Amino acid sequence: MVKDMTEANLRSAYAGESQAHMRYLIYMDMAKKEGFPNVARLFHAAAYAEQVHASTHFKHIKSKGDFQTVGGAIFGTENTSEALQAGIDGETFEIQEMYPAYRAVAQAQGEKGADTSFRWALEAEKNHLGLYEKAKKAVDAGKDADFGDLQVCPVCGHTVEDHAPDKCPVCQTPGSKFKTF
Repeated sequence: MVKDMTEANLRSAYAGESQAHMRYLIYMDMAKKEGFPNVARLFHAAAYAEQVHASTHFKHIKSKGDFQTVGGAIFGTENTSEALQAGIDGETFEIQEMYPAYRAVAQAQGEKGADTSFRWALEAEKNHLGLYEKAKKAVDAGKDADFGDLQVCPVCGHTVEDHAPDKCPVCQTPGSKFKTF
């Protein structure tokens, strides 16, 4: 019972630290845009610290040899192929179960903003799934994935290889605003 509580607490702490990491990156961007570069650096440093915390919690979840899933993602991956499979499983869960259910609730409650947010994420997850599948196929063949530039819409997360479209097909953001990785 106590070990089950510790496991639940590790998972909860991992989720909380992961969310804090992202929240601080968002705050960092806000501070930069508002002309506060030193505050932005503080948020960037704090985001990194939260990432360290999340990574440590994740390591302890993995050390238990627990391969259970959380939201479709497998804890306990041991190599890149397994990590890609965890990504595939997570994206599949979001595409087939999570976002359709979330959208149905938002639509039933007349929450148009939430429905749009969920729809945009759903469409982006479809791109991610395809990219993970391509990468896994290469890794399983002992090769690195052959990707050109990866272009990500900063509004909805739509992700494509090589060149950004003129307009994002999901949210209509100009392709010139896509971020290149």
